[in-house]
Amino acid sequence: MPQRPAQPSGALPCRRFKIIMQKALFLDRDGVVNVEKNYLHKIDDFELMDGIVEVCRSYQEQGYAIIVVTNQSGISRGYYSEEDFRHLSQWMIGHFKELGITITRIYHCPHHESIDGTCECRKPEPGMFLKAQREYELDMDHSVMIGDNERDIEAARRAGVGMNFLLSEEASDSKADRIIKSLRELL
Repeated sequence: MPQRPAQPSGALPCRRFKIIMQKALFLDRDGVVNVEKNYLHKIDDFELMDGIVEVCRSYQEQGYAIIVVTNQSGISRGYYSEEDFRHLSQWMIGHFKELGITITRIYHCPHHESIDGTCECRKPEPGMFLKAQREYELDMDHSVMIGDNERDIEAARRAGVGMNFLLSEEASDSKADRIIKSLRELL
């Protein structure tokens, strides 16, 4: 019978460790985090959606990273600048921090297909989700997306996000796992 090689002095036996990957709550910005206002880029116009703070807090307490994924074609269209977007995003992260919520990251796509051509980051493409997955080693199967448009749901599904909610008072059909009329339905 073959002999096991002796372990070096002081070495610990090899054990298999289960790697626990981070799960994420992905949020569209306009219409989910804040009230939809065409091409929002000013702090004075920012208004939180009813229930978003409580939803974020609940998911954060369950160990989810909170990640915003947002199309921002207003940049490409010239309605506001990257700097305007960064300024509002930094303010938003700070505002949520004051409410006890950590936004891990805000990903955005500044492109519009009629101006810039196609890109991998503009939803319904999954680019922003896949970048987040790589950068934060996310467990997409156990992650969640809340969007207010079918393109949000399509992008999340294409990226492998396991649970998708469409926030809509009008929709009756969706590829989402569930249509919700209010964020409070998730509490």
